[in-house]
Amino acid sequence: MKKTSIFLGVSIALLSLALTGCPERIRIGDISRDPGRYYDREVTVAGRVVRSYGAAGAGVYEVDDGTGTVWVATEKYGVPTKDTYVGVTGRVVPGVTWGGKNYGNGMRETRRRTHDIR
Repeated sequence: MKKTSIFLGVSIALLSLALTGCPERIRIGDISRDPGRYYDREVTVAGRVVRSYGAAGAGVYEVDDGTGTVWVATEKYGVPTKDTYVGVTGRVVPGVTWGGKNYGNGMRETRRRTHDIR
């Protein structure tokens, strides 16, 4: 019984630490409705890539979660292909600019998870 309670206690502590390191998942529509609330804050969004442009591992891509779309600038992870489902974490910025073109409110990617359904 003592080993079980120690294991349970350690498991709960590790899960708590893991969850505190994860930024809150936000709907893109919430960011679009009140962008000032999220500026310079790290958030996570998830959805389908609807457009992407890039070269040499950097670029921008647009994510749609059903509530809205947001442009994501990436410099390290490459650009995902169209119709890839992504969960992306990054800082919300007032304007994403890449290749001399401004894509409006967006995010600067800090990490990503992908799932290609093709």
